[in-house]
Amino acid sequence: MAEPIAAPAPATVPSISTTIELLKPITWFAPMWAFGCGVVSSGVAIGDRWSYVVAGILLAGPLVCGTSQAVNDWYDRGVDAINEPHRVIPSGRMPGRWGLWIAVINTLLSLFVAWWLGPWVFGAAVLGLVLAWAYSAPPFRLKRSGWLGPAAVGLCYEGLPWFTAAAAAIGGFPGMPILWLALLYSIGAHGIMTLNDFKSVEGDRRTGLRSLPATLGIDAAARLACFVMAIPQLGVVALLLAWGFTVHAAIVAALLAGQAGCMIRLLSDPLRRAAWFNATGTTMFVFGMLASAFAARAMGG
Repeated sequence: MAEPIAAPAPATVPSISTTIELLKPITWFAPMWAFGCGVVSSGVAIGDRWSYVVAGILLAGPLVCGTSQAVNDWYDRGVDAINEPHRVIPSGRMPGRWGLWIAVINTLLSLFVAWWLGPWVFGAAVLGLVLAWAYSAPPFRLKRSGWLGPAAVGLCYEGLPWFTAAAAAIGGFPGMPILWLALLYSIGAHGIMTLNDFKSVEGDRRTGLRSLPATLGIDAAARLACFVMAIPQLGVVALLLAWGFTVHAAIVAALLAGQAGCMIRLLSDPLRRAAWFNATGTTMFVFGMLASAFAARAMGG
């Protein structure tokens, strides 16, 4: 009788594809885009400084944002086992404590690259990494709050990369116009993050995470998210008009009108259409960021 074939031993080191999946490349777009807006808004000619731009975009995306994803998945592995058991950690494809080790290694790589890019970038990277760990890890675990969690993510995804890129390009404080734009778009991103929480409502309720969809209900949270997205953009339009940039203000207003149309459709079925809105309304949101960045550029930063 033939002997049974032994089952293969479980992997002790994650594969490259599994590691990339843990770092979630799709989430890198927002901070990388914001960094690009910061470079544009600075008004500084890039010229032979492409290495700085590339390193900064990598820092904003796969390094700092990737770190936040690894940290979040490690400390959320219990929630993910309910909401998304196919993810790399609850599914067992990321063995042992490798999810945590990857988060630590990516943190150290982020600090190294940020130090090379200069003091402004290093300081911002430290703040971003502190928020990334505080968002998911105890004892702070900011994501337990539907208000503090999205605020931290919005700042890390939009405002901080924008301000950092501009400050590093200029070599100092980039001025109040850039600060106001970065802050307003960070506030608007709070609404985007709230919509992102719709996919995990059941797990949040069962594990005590007080996301806004879990505490306010789907419909109320969706209306609030739309409001929080729209009001800061109205502020951007008002600022651009006050600064004399009528064309740029009209572009942002038109993009906001497009988002309003998408919001109406979203509110008819928020749970089913949240992902659709992230592909439509959020795209118009980030194009408004770019239009605002060009206005700041015309002001000389």
